[in-house]
Amino acid sequence: MKSNDLKEVALNQFALHGYQGASLSSIANEVGIKKQSIYAHFKSKEDLFISTYNDSLVNELYFIKQYMLENSSSSLKEVLYTFLNEYLGRYEKSHNMNFFMRTSFFPPVQFEQQIKKGTNEFVDELESLYFSLFEDKKDDLKPGINPEFAALSFLTILDGLLVELLYGFPERLQKRLTSSWEVYWQGVTK
Repeated sequence: MKSNDLKEVALNQFALHGYQGASLSSIANEVGIKKQSIYAHFKSKEDLFISTYNDSLVNELYFIKQYMLENSSSSLKEVLYTFLNEYLGRYEKSHNMNFFMRTSFFPPVQFEQQIKKGTNEFVDELESLYFSLFEDKKDDLKPGINPEFAALSFLTILDGLLVELLYGFPERLQKRLTSSWEVYWQGVTK
């Protein structure tokens, strides 16, 4: 048994039940060990939670970087619109994204500063990736549209859609995705 096995099970438990609702006993049972054995790998539930969060951040950035790499030859429109659909759809399929988003938006009070720091690092990296994408594909933009501003506007739409994903309903999310995309795309492209 490895600490990675514990973190994988913990990720699922934290994603489903939050920090307060997940128990070390349940995590240990699912892994097939005694609760005390967890302490051979992690000092505490808090240590396991933060380690799991840090891994989830790395995994989300990896997913996005891989997406960008695999779609680098696509048009700006295809890259952006497909990303929105795939990333929003990922929430239901990926415990990693589910945990990362829930924790970033609703951090347990005792970890608020650590989570904010990690979330800001994620956002900084996301901005860097999208600034590069928009700079590389600036010929797709209307004359006078600053690639950095277009990237920040796109990421602001993504932020709004993520809030809708967490608080709203699928039909409303789809409606907001479709309408915000149409207005955004008409505003920035030729």
